[in-house]
Formats: sequence, structure tokens, C-alpha cells
Amino acid sequence: MPNLKGVILHGGYGTKLRPLTHTGPKQLIPVANKPISQYVLEDLRSSGITEIAVLLGNVHPEKVKEHYGNGQRFGVEIQYIRQDEPKGIAHAVSLCREYVNNQPFIVYLGDNLLKGGIKNYVRAFQNSNHDAMVLLCEVKNPQRFGVAKFDQNGKLLQLIEKPKQPPSNYALTGIYFFRPVIFEMIKQLKPSWRGELEITEAIQLLLEKRYNVGYQIVQDWWKDTGTPEDILEANRLVLDALKPEIKGKIENDTSIQGRVAIGNNTLIKEKALIRGPAIIGENTKIEANVYVGPYTSIGNNCTIKRGEIENSIIMDNCTIDVNDRITDSLIAPHSKIISNNNTPHGKKFILGERTYVEL
Repeated sequence: MPNLKGVILHGGYGTKLRPLTHTGPKQLIPVANKPISQYVLEDLRSSGITEIAVLLGNVHPEKVKEHYGNGQRFGVEIQYIRQDEPKGIAHAVSLCREYVNNQPFIVYLGDNLLKGGIKNYVRAFQNSNHDAMVLLCEVKNPQRFGVAKFDQNGKLLQLIEKPKQPPSNYALTGIYFFRPVIFEMIKQLKPSWRGELEITEAIQLLLEKRYNVGYQIVQDWWKDTGTPEDILEANRLVLDALKPEIKGKIENDTSIQGRVAIGNNTLIKEKALIRGPAIIGENTKIEANVYVGPYTSIGNNCTIKRGEIENSIIMDNCTIDVNDRITDSLIAPHSKIISNNNTPHGKKFILGERTYVEL
């Protein structure tokens, strides 16, 4: 069985996630207190893939290197490849030709999450004679994605990028299995209307030239985290599978309801209420009378003095002191929200790093 190499795409501008992406790549935004691309890396590792190239873009690539280093602390070997500007997935893949060195490989978009992981699909590809294999997922809004067209026997005929009238509800996930012949197809591409080399067109060339392109349909959920709403939904999906774990100090056990995970040196004061599923990182302090509701992730080194928080992601080193309810929010590291107003009414925020809000 041939060894596969892994390629994680960590580029793109993340314009739909500004201001969060002004200070770091979208793939490092945490879901349930872990960067999205770390789920990808751990999925590759648990599938037996330990040689991984990370394709870096222009948005603070140094933060990616700072987090992952050489990969040793994650049990993998990482090489970094630079893509100077986002010219499309196929262009990014073409930069990996030397790295994969005639071996089959997996391309995994660093902002994709897949419940259950890829282990079974890796095995299926290794045991097949496919030149390429794609993972498809049934979606409600196929117009947003590359979409598969099948013949009446279920054979894959065509892949169409963001069609106005989709031929099916089966979207391409951001996970692709390739043998090196894909590089010959990419060489023949011309930029699309977006100015990018489209991976769908490269796979379409394989189909037209009668190469063997297989597909598998993802049975569980898959999430492409391109917008704030997507990230909050991914956070909910991951927290739904949360295992309760209390490492910090809780002054009164009645403060915890449902499945809650709390990190080392975190303090939950008496009369605070944490209702799961929720996760709170390390060295964080939740004061009395604070309410943390379901589907909330709070990072490390945070202080929550007053307020109610629900269905939100509060990243590291944040301070919240409000007489208010915060819902459906993404709050980047080192942010402060302080309220001098004693009249509570719900607030929704998407805050970039080091933001200060006084209400």
C-alpha cells in the first residue's frame, strides 16, 4: 500500500471573516478552543499520514509557523511552501509537485471540518486504482460550492463550480485524493473568471481524458468555515460531541449543568452558572453571577466579570464586564468589552484582535 503525503492549504485572504482575519489567517480561528486547521492536521495524523506540507498565504504566515513549528509536538513532520498570492487551489497544488515526489497525496483545505475524519477514505483510496478521488457531501445550498453531476448509474460525469442551476445537491468538500497525474492536468489550465486555477477544472480534465476518478459520499457532517455563521455552527457541531472534563476549580458544583470542559487553573466562582455544552480554557476566571450558556467556547487567560454569553466564541486573553447578554458572537484575542450601562439588552459582536468596546 503506497504511503500518502498530506498537503494542508493554509492560504486565502478570508475576506468574509474580516476583521478577524486582519491579524491572522482564518484557519487559525479556534473552534471549541482549537484552531480549525489543527483538526485537519490531527485528522491526517490519525489516518497514518505524518509527512505534511503546509501551503502558506500572505495573511500572517509567521503565526502559522509559530503554532505548528516543525510539527514535532503534533507527531508529524511539517514542511512549509509559500503561495505568494491566492491563485486558486490548483495553483497551490502545483507548488507541491517536488514535495510529493511521485507519491499519491491528499489535499485538505485548512478551513474544513469533517466529523469522523478521513481514515476510511484514505484506506479506500489506497486500495483502489483511482487516479483521483473526491469526497462529496449532500448540502442544502449547492450553488455555493463545486457540484457533482452523475449519469443515471451514479457514475461521475462532471464537476461544476458554483452553478446557478445545480445538477445535484452533492458538493465537493475541500478534501481531494490525487496521484501525480493531476500535475499534468493543472499545467493545461487557464485562469477562470476569478483569476484562479480551478481544481474542479483539473479534475474535469481527468474525467474527459478517461482517467479513473472515484468519489465517496460523506455520511456525517462536513463544514466549510468561510463565514462567521459557519464558524459558530462548526463550534456547535464540535461541542455536541464534547466530553466533560473538569481540571480547574469550581467553588460550587451546582454551577455546572450538562457537558462542560474546564482547563487547568481556571476558577468558576460560586453563583456563576455554566450550562453545557461549553468549553473554558486554562487560567480563566468566571466571576459570580456570570451566565455562560450552551455552545460557548471561552479561551485561555480570560476574565468574565459580568454578563451572559451564549452561542459564542471568546478567544484568548479577553475581558468581559457587561450588564448585558452577548450572543452569536466571535470575539478575537486581547479584546475588552466593558459596560457602564445597567440596562441589559442582547448584543452581537464580531470583533478583531485587541478591540476595546465600552458600552
